[in-house]
Amino acid sequence: MSKRIFIDTNIMLDFLGERKPYYEPIAKIATLAEKEKLTIVVSPISFATVNYFIAKFENENIAREKLRKFKIICEICSLDAHTIDKGLNSSIKDFEDALQYFSATESDCEIIITRNGKDFKESLLPVMTAEEFLKSLNQNNYK
Repeated sequence: MSKRIFIDTNIMLDFLGERKPYYEPIAKIATLAEKEKLTIVVSPISFATVNYFIAKFENENIAREKLRKFKIICEICSLDAHTIDKGLNSSIKDFEDALQYFSATESDCEIIITRNGKDFKESLLPVMTAEEFLKSLNQNNYK
């Protein structure tokens, strides 16, 4: 079974928005997902947020096309009443971060990839940047 990694909204936006200097590491991770060497898991909330920003800075058609292509290489986790309840009753201050965290844990992810590690200080899962994750793979001869 391949490694399951949860991608936070900012990382998805870095990839689909091709934001420098963050684009290259997540592009490499996306390539690993395309080759089925790992599974990228994303929350439906991230799709909505990323659509908003890409449509705003590019346009709606480009945003939808990028999301359609990205959907092919990722798994979208479920976000249900149980996850919402966990988020509402969590000690994680930011509600959206709480929903992301519980989406990751309920989807059996092993790692959370984000640029905002401080948002997940209470995480029981390892939290890494895309760059740190790639370095960890290289140390494990995972290519």
